[in-house]
Amino acid sequence: MIRSELLDRSAFFIDGGWQRADNRPRHIQFEAATEEVLGAVSVGDADDIDRAVASARAALDSGPWGRTSPSERAEYMRRLADALERRGAETAELVSRENGTLRSLSHAANVVGGTSMLRALADLVASREFEVVRPSRAGETLVRREPVGVVGAITTWNYPVLAVISKVAPALAAGCTLVVKPPLDCALDAYIVADAAEEIGLPPGVLNIVVGGQDAARALVAHPDVDKIAFTGSTATGRAIGEVAGRMFKRMTLELGGKSAAIVLPDANVDDLVRTAETALFKNGGQTCTTHSRVIVHRSRRDEVVDALRDLTNGFVIGDPLDSGVTLGPMATERHRDRVEGYIRLGLTEGASIASGGPGRPEGVPRGWFVRPTVFTGVSNDSRLAQEEVFGPVIAVIEYEDEDDAIAMANATPFGLAGMVLTADDAHGLEVAGRIRSGSVGVNYYSLDTGSPFGGVKSSGIGREFGPEGLDAYLEYKSIYVRPKTAD
Repeated sequence: MIRSELLDRSAFFIDGGWQRADNRPRHIQFEAATEEVLGAVSVGDADDIDRAVASARAALDSGPWGRTSPSERAEYMRRLADALERRGAETAELVSRENGTLRSLSHAANVVGGTSMLRALADLVASREFEVVRPSRAGETLVRREPVGVVGAITTWNYPVLAVISKVAPALAAGCTLVVKPPLDCALDAYIVADAAEEIGLPPGVLNIVVGGQDAARALVAHPDVDKIAFTGSTATGRAIGEVAGRMFKRMTLELGGKSAAIVLPDANVDDLVRTAETALFKNGGQTCTTHSRVIVHRSRRDEVVDALRDLTNGFVIGDPLDSGVTLGPMATERHRDRVEGYIRLGLTEGASIASGGPGRPEGVPRGWFVRPTVFTGVSNDSRLAQEEVFGPVIAVIEYEDEDDAIAMANATPFGLAGMVLTADDAHGLEVAGRIRSGSVGVNYYSLDTGSPFGGVKSSGIGREFGPEGLDAYLEYKSIYVRPKTAD
């Protein structure tokens, strides 16, 4: 049972404490599976963002955080991970009720994933050298890596706590301070991170959290005291952020959308596709940026693949994500449910055929923002269904004649986030993976590795998160010329 104080957030976490916002608008949070009121939050505006940024700037420039050692920051991160772990059961349930994620996945991503990332980066930063001395023609140069500064983090709703930690962990490790603007669509859970930060005594101003809408996001991106923007979300929003941040020469990490393809070669084992469907095709009901929503299959294997996907989707148990027997939950919001339904109807108008699923509410779930998992056949790779990110349990099966054709189709999209190759020949699969233009590719499976760099090319983003490379994105290089050579 979730404590009532987690469901009514009428204050913002600024400067190490809770600053009430009684005069701010209230956002009502609904439960995705029941459509019932779950809780409410105050909605921050530009003034709240300005106070949060001022707090973050003071903590970095004149507070104790700017003088911490890597080992001291690592200790704070480990304590934050411990505090979040103690809140794990409530966090997993709250996220599941907010956005419809299966409870097991909610715990794995938002609790285990987030705490593991904090601990891994704590270990990394405690052992990393942040300055080296290099000989030069004129003397010596001290090459130092310093924090990029104040970070504005704008996070998403599908894995909401993990999204926050994916920015908080490398920023803390690097010595930055942050202002986090979580989304209204999943408004309650980010404040659990604030609760944990307050518990461990994280210095005031290091981490500030203000839930808000577009006005708050715009204010954060355009604020002159914010040095870097870290964003996860849609490509359209990322483009708007990039235009503002680019004009102001802010550093950016943009993790954006995808329209990933799974290429099924003629020698593939279709069971491999089914086995990885949970992580590659239908993870979180398709509300995952790496969803392989295009299955590009050789004509000779088309019927076999379609039959396997039909059996898979027909076997889903649809219902309350808190029920351990359920295998597919609802969409996160009513608006998003309607959007996914719109794409299912669009597929029909574009001439595709439905192998399973289709428009309309699934049976047995009279309430909640549910859609039927849907598999389309006869999809053209240049159709909107094949080119635009649906972000739901909707798969387009596309046929090809030869391997070069398949690779060309996989690359013929504005996006480049993920991909997968299925084949009995691992060496050949690796060769094909090298020809797919995306930030990550799997051979016979796809499962995100938070210890390795993750991000996209083309319209799927700028920069990388996770692993040592994710930490590097929060650091700047400074060269200090020291000890000049003297004449003999």
